[in-house]
Amino acid sequence: MFASFVNVFKFAGSILKGLKDPEFRGLLLFVIAILGTGTYVYHLAEHWRWLDSFYFSVTTLTTVGYGDFSPQTDFGKIFTMIYIFLGVGVILGFINVVARHAGNEPLAGKNRKK
Repeated sequence: MFASFVNVFKFAGSILKGLKDPEFRGLLLFVIAILGTGTYVYHLAEHWRWLDSFYFSVTTLTTVGYGDFSPQTDFGKIFTMIYIFLGVGVILGFINVVARHAGNEPLAGKNRKK
């Protein structure tokens, strides 16, 4: 249990440390925009509550996919296919950057010899 709290604090510290990096901030804003777009579209297309729409967006892009929600409209299904292809890479890239900040590794392209 204690290890879980340590990991949560380390993750939060990585986020705070990352906020000093402009590339990290841009990627964070992009992740927020993608999750916000998915939430909005699912709310409108599937008539889900806001929380359910956000929950589905997060579980879809993190590839968890519990299966408790699934799009029922044709538009929702088509949007989901496009959403997965565009969003999974962005989410994985963001997780990679957070992990680098947690390990105190410089981001790609930084500190390169010229």
